[in-house]
Amino acid sequence: MNAIKETNFSFPNQTKFYKGKVRDVYFFDNKLAMVVSDRISAFDVVLPRAIPFKGQVLNQIAEKFLKATEDVCPNWVISVPDPSVTIGKKCEPFMVEMVIRGYLAGHAWREYKAGKRTLCGVALPEGLKENDKLPQPIITPTTKAEIGQHDEDISKEEILAQGIVSPEDYAVLEKYTYGLFEKGTEIAAEQGLILVDTKYEFGRVNGEIVVMDEIHTPDSSRFFYKETYNELQEKGEKQRQLSKEFVREWLMENGFQGKDGQEVPEMTDEIVEMISKRYIELFEQVTGEKFEILNNNDNLEARIEENILKAL
Repeated sequence: MNAIKETNFSFPNQTKFYKGKVRDVYFFDNKLAMVVSDRISAFDVVLPRAIPFKGQVLNQIAEKFLKATEDVCPNWVISVPDPSVTIGKKCEPFMVEMVIRGYLAGHAWREYKAGKRTLCGVALPEGLKENDKLPQPIITPTTKAEIGQHDEDISKEEILAQGIVSPEDYAVLEKYTYGLFEKGTEIAAEQGLILVDTKYEFGRVNGEIVVMDEIHTPDSSRFFYKETYNELQEKGEKQRQLSKEFVREWLMENGFQGKDGQEVPEMTDEIVEMISKRYIELFEQVTGEKFEILNNNDNLEARIEENILKAL
């Protein structure tokens, strides 16, 4: 199976190129072309092998949710000329990621289990179990790390004290974060899912604050299955979930958590294929649509380059 590990295009009037953990971004005067590659990261480390169709899954889920939330918050999208590409407005990014949690899962649970009762300045009640619903959704921001660095938890108070975001802008980010999460929760419920937690990135373009990049994808979000949630919680059993967590769990089972001196376990063809199939399953569950594999998938780079050129 073919996969996009990296791209190295050179477009007319291109001003800059940026390679993120997962995305290759081509900049132009007032817009950019974002290629969502098939690279996969976990614990802030890019894993050695790309996962076929992962980029398409992320890009197409994001396209669907960005369209569905335009009435809640403006976004950066101009067009989606290819399953793995979004053309968008060039934004000045805010240097925080707005993480919002409706349930005690993942990183929040690991902190809580370790005895912490305050997360990013937000107090958590005693007596919660893993995956319990929180009294109300909470925002637990992180800093935006450079490649190879870890995102760090930060409180609203620290963000304002350090002047990372102004109080006026932060109020808008909070409003949009709660609004997007509420709409995402409604859409997920229609698919029999619970939106557990997610993160949003925001930027400014022509004075307007917009949501950027992806929203409500399995890389940025966690979903539980609604029909089995209560029963599994009552029994104290693991929730069935749709997210990238299964990749993190596989890594942890094989002795890797992104810490110094740890080596990424071998990613065999079977592991890569399993992850690819799980991403396609995620797409179909989250969107309620059949995943479409294009006929011209053998020459991905040529297809992507051609579609970007047509859209510029």
